[in-house]
Amino acid sequence: MFITLLIVNFFLAFLVCFIIVIIFKNPIQRILQRLISEEINVAWSKYMTFAIYVVGISGGVRIWDLEKYITPIKEGGTILTLNQDRWILELYRTVIGTLQSVAWMLLLFFIFALIAYVIVKGMEMRKHDKV
Repeated sequence: MFITLLIVNFFLAFLVCFIIVIIFKNPIQRILQRLISEEINVAWSKYMTFAIYVVGISGGVRIWDLEKYITPIKEGGTILTLNQDRWILELYRTVIGTLQSVAWMLLLFFIFALIAYVIVKGMEMRKHDKV
């Protein structure tokens, strides 16, 4: 039962990441096209997609938290059983954990992109004033 939960959590986190990638693919590409030259912005866009999957799946499938279903909580204690209520709770935690992890990663990306945009815009204005 534990292995099934682990596999279902993985695929659920993957599905959530897939939806996030679809939603944010164009905004990320447009930001990177504005900030970075054409040759390298495609690579950065692919890296951001990869990072969304890695951060989302690792945040959604919490192995250290799922260990409670295979090891006793206390020395000599009992192992928690996976009933329907715990399944629903774990699937909910997977979705929320995935969304939360990716949201933090994208927030950091957009903060740094905003800083880079201000720098690029300032350099363009300075270059325009000199001409």
